[in-house]
Amino acid sequence: MKLSDLLKFEEDLRLEKKTVVILRWIALLGQLATIYFVHFWVGFDLPLIFCSLTIFFGGVTNIFIQFNFKKNQLSNIESTILLFYDVIQLSVLIFLTGGVTNPFIVFLVVPAIISSTLLNLLSTFFLSFITVLALLLLTFNYYPLPSEGNIHFHVPDYYIYSIPTALVIVLIFLTYFGFRFGHEARKRTNALNKLESVLAKEQELEVIGHQAAAAVHSLGTPLATITVIAKELKKEGIKDKDFNYDINTLLEQAKKCGEILKKISLNKVVNDDYIANITLQDLLFEITKSFEEITEKKINLDLTQSTKKIKIKRSPEITYGIRNFVGNAVKFSKKKIDINLVSGENETAIQISDDGPGFPEDIFKLIGEPYISSKSKNMKSKAGLGLGTFIGKTLLERKKAIIEFSKSQYGGALVEIIWKNSDLQSRN
Repeated sequence: MKLSDLLKFEEDLRLEKKTVVILRWIALLGQLATIYFVHFWVGFDLPLIFCSLTIFFGGVTNIFIQFNFKKNQLSNIESTILLFYDVIQLSVLIFLTGGVTNPFIVFLVVPAIISSTLLNLLSTFFLSFITVLALLLLTFNYYPLPSEGNIHFHVPDYYIYSIPTALVIVLIFLTYFGFRFGHEARKRTNALNKLESVLAKEQELEVIGHQAAAAVHSLGTPLATITVIAKELKKEGIKDKDFNYDINTLLEQAKKCGEILKKISLNKVVNDDYIANITLQDLLFEITKSFEEITEKKINLDLTQSTKKIKIKRSPEITYGIRNFVGNAVKFSKKKIDINLVSGENETAIQISDDGPGFPEDIFKLIGEPYISSKSKNMKSKAGLGLGTFIGKTLLERKKAIIEFSKSQYGGALVEIIWKNSDLQSRN
């Protein structure tokens, strides 16, 4: 993760306007109730007019946001300005009510913590700096909090100095935690959004494939009928040059259509069962064939270790998931990729191995997480280790597969995709 990526104002980092407005109304009403309770019930002689004005201006800003902001979300800059105002407003109120001796001073760190969770690093740094500065000022400058009989409340200096020290420590800890939590949450959200996008595209391609197969099946019969009738007409022996020319043209075009339909269909016979279902053997053959057409590397497909044909429903999740791991093997391998289908009475496994550099040790435990990176110099590209692997792994796990990563016999990567036979067969 680059520092520049963290510091930039990202437009996807936003606060919900409704949530902000509600939280600020709760805070302002709480401030108002506390001030009046302490003043009239407890009997503390507070500067009520100035406190009320401070809260009033906070309410005015909230009304402005509620009725003048047409957007449902506040941008990173707008959110930063708003939280900055909240720090200043709360600092003024605390200044008027005892400064660092006011127990409600702990709320001063809340805007920075909110920023660390939902906004970028630059905003968090700025708000944290303003918060620390406010804590220092409120430690040495504030309107003393009176006690009963209008005798000013005094506490030892070490106690006064320990409060901002503790709050700064809490601020550092919580902002760091909030930032890491928010950053990881955003990464995972982005990864899941891309996963859904990939799945939607895969489903679209699957539908197109089914439509093509259905078209082959539907057009086959009328095309054959046209060919038969054209041949019968040719046999009539009509001695008309234009008529014979048209018949020959019709037969040639019908033949071309038949050839096109054969290319579209992988099988000579296309039926509904083939469209909806496929064996793992056929699926692996299709995937392997597609990669052999775009690479010169040797792909060895071994189906001999499978004791029976396991038919499954065509699934974009399974297709894309397997293609992703096969693609990674092709991408990172030197010369050789092995794909083995191993099935027994209870389990079926697809083993994909290569002779590439394998999985770097520093990220081995993180494989399958989105946006991971490695320090290994052997890895020319890390794209397949992060988001792509996360998407492939997640899609297959949705179909009850277990994904295991290890080292291959060639020293490269080995990916095992394992299903219980009952889980696979349940989808038929």
